[in-house]
Amino acid sequence: MGRKRSTKPTSFDIAYLAGVSQPTVSRALRGSKAVSLATRQRIEAIAQELHYSVDKNASSLRSQRSNTLALLFFEDPTPDGANINPFFLSMLGSITRATANRGLDLLISFQKMEDDWHVRYQDSHRADGLILLGYGDYTLYESRLNKLVASGTDFVRWGSVHDDNIGAVVGSDNFGAGRLAGEHLLSKGRRRIAFLGQADEHYPEFSERYRGLCAALDEAGVAIDPVLQRNALSSEDDGRAAVQALVSAACSFDAIFAASDLIAIGALRALAETGKRVPQDVALIGFDDIPAASLTSPPLTTISQDLKSGGERLVESLLASFEDRAQPSAVIPARLMVRGSTGA
Repeated sequence: MGRKRSTKPTSFDIAYLAGVSQPTVSRALRGSKAVSLATRQRIEAIAQELHYSVDKNASSLRSQRSNTLALLFFEDPTPDGANINPFFLSMLGSITRATANRGLDLLISFQKMEDDWHVRYQDSHRADGLILLGYGDYTLYESRLNKLVASGTDFVRWGSVHDDNIGAVVGSDNFGAGRLAGEHLLSKGRRRIAFLGQADEHYPEFSERYRGLCAALDEAGVAIDPVLQRNALSSEDDGRAAVQALVSAACSFDAIFAASDLIAIGALRALAETGKRVPQDVALIGFDDIPAASLTSPPLTTISQDLKSGGERLVESLLASFEDRAQPSAVIPARLMVRGSTGA
């Protein structure tokens, strides 16, 4: 049964006819770039057909902001039961400081694939917009991002930055970091470099890190052996299993670049169990520079991401969306932290 319209059309009538939420109508009619051009044009055409005029008083009331942002973590199983990747816990501090410096409050919660984030937060006025950290399998996550765009939800996320990104994205230069790791291992005389991490469209950040490693090898004239790439997600158990698989397959390798520190720590344990010395037999590099990376034996050489700049860029990008300014994506350089796992 259709929605019964009052004599005077409202934004809810337009929302019903356009198949979008009422907040999306409000954003579209004020020309917000957070709503796609096609959706804005559809809403404007319906508004014109209904002879709808904006109630400036109501519009002003609805446009009042809560001055609160919602930071949503993707649940990521961890041995300690925290269900948050340690890297994102470290980033939490920089985002909290960036919001506090702007006089904003921050809500923190988990994101789950079955939840309607925009209904729970922005459309209920609990928060003005969303910062998304982590996503699991990107091919599944992508449909959720498209729904956020369709609903006109203001959001920004940490991830792999590409020209065809859905919404604004802030992330590290994963390709450049992978090249940096490869060049460092090559400078240590290593030529059989294994990569531990799922390097495909399901995990684009890992894939970029692997491509950067391959670029460094190719430029040095070192053959790329696909058998040395082993799938692993960001956990110690996966890192341990990946090394065990390399050893079981009798693969020759003298270095490992792990797509995350958690994978690298698991790999370090597996190497010790198989009698391989680090760095004498196998040099090892991780990625993220989580606190535990400097506490391993030997301390882990790793790629450090700029958390301070990352937090600042995430918050600034979201504020730009509220103000209908351009919401640029940003690639942040990473740096190599050399420690004992690759030798002096």
